[in-house]
Amino acid sequence: MSTRGWLLFAAMGVIWGIPYLLIKVAVGEIAPSTLVLGRTAIGTALLLPIALARGDLRPLRPYWRLLVVYTAVEVIGPWFLLSHAETRLSSSLSGMLIAGVPLVGAVLPWLTSHDDRPDTARLVGLGLGFAGVAFVVGFNVAADDLIAVLEVALVVIGYAIGSMLIARFRGVPSLGVVAASLALAALVYLPFGIAQRPASLPSPQALVSVAILGVVCTALAFLVFFALIREVGSNRATVITYLNPAVAVALGVWLLQEPFTPTIAAGFVLIALGSFVGTRHSKRPAQAAAAPGGTIAAD
Repeated sequence: MSTRGWLLFAAMGVIWGIPYLLIKVAVGEIAPSTLVLGRTAIGTALLLPIALARGDLRPLRPYWRLLVVYTAVEVIGPWFLLSHAETRLSSSLSGMLIAGVPLVGAVLPWLTSHDDRPDTARLVGLGLGFAGVAFVVGFNVAADDLIAVLEVALVVIGYAIGSMLIARFRGVPSLGVVAASLALAALVYLPFGIAQRPASLPSPQALVSVAILGVVCTALAFLVFFALIREVGSNRATVITYLNPAVAVALGVWLLQEPFTPTIAAGFVLIALGSFVGTRHSKRPAQAAAAPGGTIAAD
């Protein structure tokens, strides 16, 4: 890759690796619905004017039903569930579990079509990946936190489905899809976010976390990601899938003093290795790279 490509790649690895830390800080004082409202409202305010100026929303009209479904499974559901799960789970553990998106994304096409049948190596890879998830959960999650793990599992499924749906927006600019989906999500969470707003002004740390989530991890992230795809291609861009969880774990351990046990390390290795082997010849990387909602991150 060119120097520009490496810089964009490094930027995306960090940008989509830090949301888990910021969410963990914010939900200590801000309700998940209010957090999602803040993040989507900021992203909408920054991206929607650009999309309107470029005329990127007009091609969306024939796809409005698909846009609603996509927004539900990629933004409305996952961003709330992830925020709510992090009221119980550590940011590093949440980020690691999200690494299961490529695994689920590889399984879904097999369940919905017969065009991409798995070979033995891919089956072994998927087995390793899911074993890694079970290993991490079994040794690092208390019984009363299993509901939070289920919420993250639903996030993973939503992101994987979202990456499949995005491929159906043929001829529609990605920025238009992102801006419209953020605006729709903000409208959905407007009454809930206002109703559950904090009784007093949150701390500067919480407010800054929300601001960074909206500006950097949402608006800027999508602009940088599109530039990365143009620079290195969609297949290479998907490699950040394996970098983001590592950034999330490192930041959680370093800044929040979250535990990093041998079982977490072993589970992470299994998940990363399984994802790499289980998706190595899949057609999904091109689809996932085009997904503007954070399938490679998200978050």
